[in-house]
Amino acid sequence: MASLPYAEVDSSLRSLAGRAEGFGRLSVGGLYGPVYCVTTLSDDGPGSLREGCRRKEPFWIVFEVSGVIHLSSYLSVSSYKTIDGRGQRIKLTGKGLRLKECEHIIICNLEFEGGRGHDVDGIQIKPNARHIWIDRCSLRDYDDGLIDITRQSTDITISRCYFTRHDKTMLIGADPSHIGDRCIRVTIHHCFFDGTRQRHPRVRFGKVHLYNNYTRNWGIYAVCASVESQIYSQCNIYEAGQKKKTFEYYTEKAADMEEAKSGSIRSEGDLFLNGAQACLLTGASEECVFHPSEFYPTWTMEAPSDSLKDILHICTGWQSIPRPAEQKATA
Repeated sequence: MASLPYAEVDSSLRSLAGRAEGFGRLSVGGLYGPVYCVTTLSDDGPGSLREGCRRKEPFWIVFEVSGVIHLSSYLSVSSYKTIDGRGQRIKLTGKGLRLKECEHIIICNLEFEGGRGHDVDGIQIKPNARHIWIDRCSLRDYDDGLIDITRQSTDITISRCYFTRHDKTMLIGADPSHIGDRCIRVTIHHCFFDGTRQRHPRVRFGKVHLYNNYTRNWGIYAVCASVESQIYSQCNIYEAGQKKKTFEYYTEKAADMEEAKSGSIRSEGDLFLNGAQACLLTGASEECVFHPSEFYPTWTMEAPSDSLKDILHICTGWQSIPRPAEQKATA
């Protein structure tokens, strides 16, 4: 347990701010704003989550109620917000959160289930959103993606999340025409992809660091590198079900290039179980992958093992934990 990240983030209410590992490490959320209390499960109106998220000033949003919030439309989150579900059990359904042209967002300890409609994701991050941390959320059963990161959104960390009962789990990079997505940088760590079919993630153009995740029983592939993407897969656990191919490569042509190409994956210290086959493209492609230390100095990681699997069963997704108290200012 000593090598798990984030031992201190529940010590006080705002200890989450600026504490993400990886590309989302600068996100402060609503650190510099007052606490906003959600007092109703209504979709909109006074005391609602939607009302707090649309306001332009920084807020640290907490919940005084537990239950289901049925969203009739995407809920747009404006800059400098923390949506902090610790201390309650909040499930969003119907639609999802939209992070559009915003920065410094922290989303913690929420459930997302049953999103319906065309292009409806659990958390949709586009366009031009940055400095985002999604931690300890449970996501399942949306009509499109669970978390999609596209259209030049970058500097994002997804940690300790639980994904299940879904097909196209996580897309990073919109399509080959969106060459601006070359700026995308995402860290995904200590997540559990439990029987989801594909896209853990699927990446176009961007740089993605995966470490200490547990992906099992996928239906097509675990991780896919498409046009120009660079994926650094480090000390993850890939446990196959019937489908054994772990890494997939899709070839596509960027709008400004003559030739179609796939992405690149470097696998270091990964554990392949139950006949999982890496199917890596070796050679020059592997040499093209960035190293995370070019961008951040440290991250908390251990060798993949049965004990890590057990921990990720327990510590991913929504957690029944108390809401930490505000730390009193000292004179």
